[in-house]
Amino acid sequence: MPRQNISSGRPWEDSAGYSRAVRVGNIVDVCLTTPTAPDGTILHPGDVYKQTKLALEMVGEALAEAGATFNDVVKTRMYLLDMSTWEEAARAHAEVFRDIKPTTGWIGVSGFFTDGIVAEVEAMAVIED
Repeated sequence: MPRQNISSGRPWEDSAGYSRAVRVGNIVDVCLTTPTAPDGTILHPGDVYKQTKLALEMVGEALAEAGATFNDVVKTRMYLLDMSTWEEAARAHAEVFRDIKPTTGWIGVSGFFTDGIVAEVEAMAVIED
């Protein structure tokens, strides 16, 4: 099966050797998505809802480039710096997935790679033929 690597163009993808998303066959895996501008600037520092919402928008862009939509998503994961803020992340998640209802989970982390990040999102999609 051919492999399609999808880049967001963020500065650390090449230096760390990864893609925003990879499609192989009908599977699309979108990596942890950080709410950043194209130059790597962290957007909405400290705001769980806005960071989750933006990360989901970026996930949607990667899915679209791979030929998928949010309707194809079967799993999401949200990584949070402070688990007590899970409801803010859940609110943003529900705005996209309320009727789709993929599996999901919230994972608390001790930190992210730079200051200002409080939420990241990953997703997996299966495109129906």
